Amino acid sequence: MTPAPPLQIRGAALRRGDHTVWSGLDLEVQPGELIAVLGPSGSGKTTLLRAILGLEPLSAGSIRALGAEVRRPGNRRIGYIPQQRPLPAETPLRGRDLVGLGVDGHRFGLPIPRRGDRARIDRLVREVGAEAFADRPVGLLSGGEQQRLRVGQALADAPKLLLCDEPLTSLDLANQQAVVRLIDRHRRDTGAAVMLVTHDINPVLGKVDRILYLAGGRFMLGRPDDVLNSRVLSDLYGAPVYVLRAADRLVVVGAPDAEDTHHHHHDHEGGH
Repeated sequence: MTPAPPLQIRGAALRRGDHTVWSGLDLEVQPGELIAVLGPSGSGKTTLLRAILGLEPLSAGSIRALGAEVRRPGNRRIGYIPQQRPLPAETPLRGRDLVGLGVDGHRFGLPIPRRGDRARIDRLVREVGAEAFADRPVGLLSGGEQQRLRVGQALADAPKLLLCDEPLTSLDLANQQAVVRLIDRHRRDTGAAVMLVTHDINPVLGKVDRILYLAGGRFMLGRPDDVLNSRVLSDLYGAPVYVLRAADRLVVVGAPDAEDTHHHHHDHEGGH
């Protein structure tokens, strides 16, 4: 019997009052597939991830994650990398403690790593390249260092479905590439399905299998070349939108939020 895809969304809609965030959304994400979720601010990208996590009830339709219908939050088999928000300098945790929350943070009381847990935390710290700063106060680490630790936390249970909400925001190019490599390696090594919300496609364009583009309550789903073109985006927005390609640059002009979300500079990496 063929196992169910890690993520199945059927006829999903989400409305807030008279406003339709998105509707009629059908999507299956296959093992090892990476789908980038794009769109202007307010198009419902983060809301979609929250719905998959069981934190946002649908107005219509259904979501099945890892073979079970999503009804409530708290599925530890789903990995989640949140938006990069710097932790306060006084945060009373070391770097490895932040990773450890993915291993033992579900327990009641103060998490005290057991021997097996400590070995898992050490392995995760190595996998995300955080050995040099794992014992420093997490609030004193750079944004890129903190985000590597969050990736380690999200991968603690070797999730078969990984949700990433703007994981590259505010990171420099080197740290963006490092985080992308970690996510890509996990899905290739484990066959995990990945949905990655981003406002900038360039760091992941060479890794992406399909793009889900949300705008104005509508969506388009397909391979990058099938979605990121002038005809499709103009139809999606209901206004002229131009996709310009020159050498290593991809620029989308004329879409709402263009200044913040749609000027894409594609730096080729690893031959992509």
